This record gives sequence, structure tokens and C-alpha cells, in this order.
Amino acid sequence: MTAKKKKAQGDAAPTSKEAATSHALPFEPVRQKQPKPTAAPTSPTPVRQSTVTKGKQSLQGMPSASSIPEVINRRMVSRAVFFCGIPTACAILTFVGSYFAIANDLFKPPNAAVLLVSLGFFGLGVLGLSYGPLSACWDEERVGNALGFDEFKLNFGRLRDSWRAAQATKDASSD
Repeated sequence: MTAKKKKAQGDAAPTSKEAATSHALPFEPVRQKQPKPTAAPTSPTPVRQSTVTKGKQSLQGMPSASSIPEVINRRMVSRAVFFCGIPTACAILTFVGSYFAIANDLFKPPNAAVLLVSLGFFGLGVLGLSYGPLSACWDEERVGNALGFDEFKLNFGRLRDSWRAAQATKDASSD
């Protein structure tokens, strides 16, 4: 007989052997029924291979017309890391440098100066995160120059034209 049944019947407390084998919980846990697994179909349904559609990827794994080529994607990411990583590292080094200066009694920079310099570098990092992809050359055959000023002008113009076209479409559909 379990300890729970003995307590319900009003008997004495369970012995140490019964206490070791019974649950310490004052209630029995509710067991949920597991759903029965359904049988899998014996033969898989054939997958229809479609052609490349605009904005989607085909089942064959071919890139769609609106996807970014791998070469350009790598170029954008590397530029974003460069233009964002250097200012962000400088922002963190601002804190480390000011701590080093204070700990070694070299000089005590004002707290506001440390904050403003680090915020400035973090802000440059955010701008660099946007500037990186826009300064990359979006032509697969051409690499572009190191800082990407010409590519930035061209790509930002494309982005601005796209925004204007989307706004014009939105305005036309709301009328």
C-alpha cells in the first residue's frame, strides 16, 4: 500500500522503506496521453520542378533574378565589417585607454569627454554599417576603388530612385 493511500485511510505515517519508494509530492502528476504516430506514406509524393520565378528560388537551388550574387554579397559584408569594425574598436579602446590612464595616474580625462568620444566612434560605426554595402561595387566584374565614393553615389542614387518609385506606387494605390 502506498503512503498516499495510507494517509487517505487515516493510518500512521509511512515507514522509511515506504517513504523511499513513494513520491515526495503531495499529489500525483497528471500524465498526458501521447498522440499515436501516424503511418508515413509508403511512397513520397513526386516534387514538381518549377522554373525560376521572380522573387523566389526554384526547387533546383538556382538563384532567382532578385537575389544578390555571392561575389557582391561578400564584397558588401567585408566593406561593412571594415567600415563598422574600425570605429567600433576605437570606441571600445576609448574606454580601455581612459581606464589605463586613470589607473596609472597619467591623467584623469573628464567623464563627459570619454563618453562623447566613445559615442562619436559608435556613431561612426553605425554609419559605416550602412556605408559599407552602399560603397561596394554592385557589378560582378568590377571591384571598385578602396573607399568607394563613386560607387556610393551611384548606389545611393539607385536606392533613392527605388524609394521614390515605391512612394509613387503607394500614393497611386491609395488614390
